[in-house]
Amino acid sequence: MLIRKFLLAAAATAVFAGCAASGGSSSNSASAEPAVAAAAERLRVAMVDPTPAALRALVADDLSYGHSGGKVDTQASFIADLLDRKSDFVTIAITDQTIKVVDGNTAIVRHTLTADTNDSGKPGKVALKILGIWQKQGGEWKLLARQAVRLTT
Repeated sequence: MLIRKFLLAAAATAVFAGCAASGGSSSNSASAEPAVAAAAERLRVAMVDPTPAALRALVADDLSYGHSGGKVDTQASFIADLLDRKSDFVTIAITDQTIKVVDGNTAIVRHTLTADTNDSGKPGKVALKILGIWQKQGGEWKLLARQAVRLTT
C-alpha cells in the first residue's frame, strides 16, 4: 500500500511539473513578443535612416533576405545597399503585424510593408507582404531570414 501511494505521488508530481514547464515556456514566449516587436520597429527605423551600427545590431551575420524581385541578400549586401542608397526607403509603414514566438529564441513576424522609395535616385512605391524570422542571439533579437512578396491588386 505504501509503495502504491508513493508511485501515485511520484506520478502526480511528474504531471504537475510537466504542466508547469509547459505553461512556463508559453508564458516566456508571450513575454518575448514585445521585445521582438521593438526589434522589428528598430529595424524599420534603421532602414529609413541607416547606420552601420544600427543595422549590424539588428541583422544576424547569417542573414538570408529574399526580395520580391528574386534577389537574395546577405548581411553584408543588405547593409551595403541601404548605406549606398541602392535600396533607399524614404518612408516605411508597417500594418497587420503578427508575432509568434516559437520558442524562447525564435520568432516569426509577418506584416504588410508599404513604402516610398528612392532606389538609386529613382522615386517609387512598394507594397509587400513580409515574413521575418528573428532569432535571439547574445540576448538580443536579430533578423535571421526575411522573405518579401509583392501584394497583388
